[in-house]
Amino acid sequence: MDLHLHNADVVVIIALALLGSLLLALRFKPATWKGIVVEAVAANAAAIAAVLAFEMLMA
Repeated sequence: MDLHLHNADVVVIIALALLGSLLLALRFKPATWKGIVVEAVAANAAAIAAVLAFEMLMA
């Protein structure tokens, strides 16, 4: 199975990651830079997983 990420997919990944980071920051209110970095990485991983899952469903 081939996955092809286009510009729209990358924009969706970025938008989901930013939204996820914002929601995590509002929920947990990290006090250190390490907490912010962990939240950003988690949000990016979740956004990539969401887009890939959508691609697999549509394939």
